[in-house]
Amino acid sequence: MKHLSRFVLSGVVLAAAWTALPSVRAADSPPTADQLAFFEKSIRPVLVKECYSCHSTGAEKIRGSLKLDTRDAIRKGGDHGPAVVPGDPEKSWLLKAIKHAEDVKPMPPKKDQLSDAVIADFEKWIAIGAPDPRDAPGSTAVAAGKWEIDIEKGRKFWAFQPPKKSPAPDVKDASWPKGNIDRYLLSEMESKGLKPVADADARTLIRRLSFDLIGLPPSPEDVESFVKDYAARPQSALEALVDKLLASPQFGERWGRHWLDVARYAESSGKTSNQAYPHAWRYRDYVIDAFNKDKPYDQFVREQLAGDLLTAKDDKEKADFLVATGFLAIGPKNHDERNPRQFEMDVADEQIDAVSRAFLGLTVACARCHDHKFDPIPQKDYYALSAIFQSTQTCYGTIRILQSNHPSPLIDLPKNAGVTIGLEPLSADRRKSIEKDIQDLKDQASKTTGANALIQTIFLRTRSSMLQSQLDLYDADGTPKAEAMGVREARFPSDGRVYIRGELDQPGDRVSRGFPQVLTTKQPFIRRGESGRRELADWIASTDNPLTARVMANRVWLHLMGRGLVPTPDNCGASGQPPSHPALLDNLAVTFAEDGWSVKKLIRRIVLSRAYQLSSQFDEKNFEADPENVLVWRMPKRRLEAEALRDAMLALSGRLDLTPPKGSPIEGNGEGNIAFRGRFLGGDASATDAHRTVYLSIVRDQVPDVLTLFDFPDPTLLVGERASTTIPAQSLYMMNNPFVIRQAEEMADRLGDGDAAARVTRAYLLCYARPPSEKELKTAADFVMDYSKKQSRRASWTALCQALFCSAEFAQR
Repeated sequence: MKHLSRFVLSGVVLAAAWTALPSVRAADSPPTADQLAFFEKSIRPVLVKECYSCHSTGAEKIRGSLKLDTRDAIRKGGDHGPAVVPGDPEKSWLLKAIKHAEDVKPMPPKKDQLSDAVIADFEKWIAIGAPDPRDAPGSTAVAAGKWEIDIEKGRKFWAFQPPKKSPAPDVKDASWPKGNIDRYLLSEMESKGLKPVADADARTLIRRLSFDLIGLPPSPEDVESFVKDYAARPQSALEALVDKLLASPQFGERWGRHWLDVARYAESSGKTSNQAYPHAWRYRDYVIDAFNKDKPYDQFVREQLAGDLLTAKDDKEKADFLVATGFLAIGPKNHDERNPRQFEMDVADEQIDAVSRAFLGLTVACARCHDHKFDPIPQKDYYALSAIFQSTQTCYGTIRILQSNHPSPLIDLPKNAGVTIGLEPLSADRRKSIEKDIQDLKDQASKTTGANALIQTIFLRTRSSMLQSQLDLYDADGTPKAEAMGVREARFPSDGRVYIRGELDQPGDRVSRGFPQVLTTKQPFIRRGESGRRELADWIASTDNPLTARVMANRVWLHLMGRGLVPTPDNCGASGQPPSHPALLDNLAVTFAEDGWSVKKLIRRIVLSRAYQLSSQFDEKNFEADPENVLVWRMPKRRLEAEALRDAMLALSGRLDLTPPKGSPIEGNGEGNIAFRGRFLGGDASATDAHRTVYLSIVRDQVPDVLTLFDFPDPTLLVGERASTTIPAQSLYMMNNPFVIRQAEEMADRLGDGDAAARVTRAYLLCYARPPSEKELKTAADFVMDYSKKQSRRASWTALCQALFCSAEFAQR
């Protein structure tokens, strides 16, 4: 692509390269809250159980001069050198030892190798830099000794205090604020001797709002209309634009995707046995629809936690309620776990982690094996919650085959609900064909002989089971079944018990089902024969809960302003970071609830603030005093997420199909291990499917390349804030990928038949919502003319369009 490189390097049309975007986090920077939660949940318990008896300060005899109970000690290592080399699993002796590599002494000694899932956790932990809070500067964790929890003292922590609405502070420059949000922010700036930068222009605003609210670029016609209207009546024009975007069906697709990150949405189980979840897409569509309808957030919470227990006005609403509980069912699972009780406990643990972090911003799951090391959450509080989820039946489907030991039913939806059906009816001929294939596989399985007979039999039976799962998607007459993932009450709900160190063979005291003590002074009354999920849902969705409104208000602020008021959106506990503007956060939280928990009203309030409408202008004095822009003295430039980047190229090419698809490609292939189906679910669909990216199939461990390259979150994890990295592969993708080139070709064809100046201007308006400068216009026109001497005219305009795609300005909002 020499032509493209020459145009990019001209430095005129492209104001900045991809390297101008935010860089990857430094290896020696403090661990994130998510990383700390991963350590506490997946790494520390294993070290305590398997290693501390021989490799800790409290061990009777420290073997190999190796201690593993502090951050510094595990890096220093012992006789064999560093036990862990952050970021380099291959050089980490500890990983080799637990893998039972030939050249090292196996660990734990005289025991079976740790499970594949545990080894994978350690490998991942080391790869992300081995985040470890033990003995870290400023850490409140304790490496050894007794960790005492004082519930009453703990209730004084800011996050556990009820949010209070206070009057906005007075400011010196009373003409600047448009509302209370601005007063809170300006007051802090003025106290530091700082001033906000200038306002953004109309073109910047419409592009920013379009991407933030619907995830798509504005059309040139909409831009010009807004610019004219904004010049005459700025506030009215802005309000009209915001209301139009909030009412767009594309709003739910944009903001639903934000929630799907938090809900760890995917269409397979992941882990060591990656089983397909053909019905997960219903939850995706439910979320998108909920945001479009502006479903009150407290109701949104209740439906996801206890929709099966809510009273519905009709079958359609009942179906929605049931599908909503898919939130609890779609998480990752170790389907190859042999112990049914261990599997049940692990599912409940994953649900506790998802619920507590998504709705409360707390890492309650860190208390599974010991009292929480940061927050006032004793282990018995964890098991009080666990008993609620153990009294719940999780219905995710899957079939019993090799590495799938725990199949479950699905939730039947009301037949008259009018739900979307993603499959075409199954013809009689197709049914006979599949039935024949199943019988042939069974016949082959019964006749296998020789040394590999067992393996062949397992493979053939697996194939026949997977074909049977396709038939099971239909009724006998070929009508597709309306089923969903979700939860329902278990047959025998009951209280639970504490398990010492989280081990099933070490049961402790019995505990009643209930909620974390630090957040409530009154435990629920749970009727006999009920799980307690309804009570849990009502408690979380209550205005009396100090965290729920705060956490969601902070999530909305983060997506609009680029940084959360609480910078750790999934962790408002002691290991997270405190709010930068606590009074503003409380004001937003209280107002959010007062406004009927309307997410659209909250968004509207924020984007109509003057702070949101600031330019991205650099100010040296402000930067020196506040380089992280904590005080919000400007609007930071932010790179488009993977979905917005792909959708924008489809939109500009004219190929974007805004009609929501029915179902998912995963559905039509039935259940079973993804590995047996090959990689047909990966990058190919992203290259050919013209629907919005939110509708692409998300298979754990097989996420399309276009998403992973641009920091799509690991769907195994709950992620409230995506990373934003800069790597060479991103530039290479934009310069060489056939999908990008094809969109550039289609966009070039849309530029019309006018003269070069008109076509260049149209291209700039499409990509940047602004016309080119005189210098940019001349450079681009000269480039097209020069390139046309060697290649076709279409190729030259394609090269120009692709160059615009490759610019930092296109990738930012």
